[in-house]
Amino acid sequence: MTRPKNDTFLRALLKEPTEYTPLWLMRQAGRYLPEYCQTRKRAGNFLNLCKTPSLACEVTLQPLARYDLDAAILFSDILTVPDAMGLGLYFEEGEGPKFERPLREEWAINDLTAPDPNDHLRYVMDAVVEIRRALDNSVPLIGFSGSPYTLACYMVEGGGSSDFRHVKTMLYDRPDLLHRILSVTADTVTAYLNAQIDSGAQAVMIFDTWGGSLSAAAYQEFSLAYMRRIVAGLKKEKDGERVPCIVFTKNGGLWLEDIAAIGCDGVGLDWTIDIGEARRRVGDKVALQGNVDPNVLFAGPDVVAAEAKKVLDSYGTGNTGHVFNLGHGISQFTPPENVSVLVDTVHSYSRLLRKS
Repeated sequence: MTRPKNDTFLRALLKEPTEYTPLWLMRQAGRYLPEYCQTRKRAGNFLNLCKTPSLACEVTLQPLARYDLDAAILFSDILTVPDAMGLGLYFEEGEGPKFERPLREEWAINDLTAPDPNDHLRYVMDAVVEIRRALDNSVPLIGFSGSPYTLACYMVEGGGSSDFRHVKTMLYDRPDLLHRILSVTADTVTAYLNAQIDSGAQAVMIFDTWGGSLSAAAYQEFSLAYMRRIVAGLKKEKDGERVPCIVFTKNGGLWLEDIAAIGCDGVGLDWTIDIGEARRRVGDKVALQGNVDPNVLFAGPDVVAAEAKKVLDSYGTGNTGHVFNLGHGISQFTPPENVSVLVDTVHSYSRLLRKS
């Protein structure tokens, strides 16, 4: 595996010098782009889009055709993992993802097994191969998975939740059952990410969207411990090149030092923490990724540019260790032209900062 022609994203994650601050956006291939909406319409539904490698490739590349982004991220969904575990994923229009067989019964939890990603998730690996071929080594490809706790939230609740009543009842009342789910899911995620690396992913990211809903003690036991286990089990090299790993816990700023200590190369930040403060807290231990509030992109172009500069100024001097991103996924209502302003500002202003 040779490094891409533009390897700025990888170099920043590995804390190597960069000429400017690289940029990609969480959920950069999505509904804010009219071309994505057209492709999704052709697919018939969201799951078909995820499970058809040629279409997943098409939408992965769409934002790179519009914007000068420094990385592509595989188009998929975190819930393909529990779907492969037999829970029966489906989407109801206007209601989001649901599972036909949520994990509520002890027998079902004890019967849970880790699927072979090269079998049950073959369509994802085929998409990775196709995307890498289409990228032609121009920019790196990021693979990803949800964290065990975040996946467990959906698996136990049976879909999205505002209070996580079922999973938190299990956490306090029958922690042994939740640990069983998390253990099998951690094994699944480790194998899944390693299969993505084998197929061509050049960096991987773990999305812990709901870890921040836990108490401090519960976060350590039910979320962070399993992410630490996954990071320890990941392939660190492929064909002589390092494959860096990013961990992102939404609302995880309280535990930043603990996240940085699990062995990952980068820590994703949401918009609730100042990136300069985060850098002071973790030092040179990890790279940092983030962290403009996605809603900034609804403002005027001058505001978008100013907010991007604030993040870059806050990160401070030095020419490495920062991957610019949003503090969470881009909204479907984002004006596409504002993304152009963000990308251009980050690239041009970070170059100026390097010279100052």
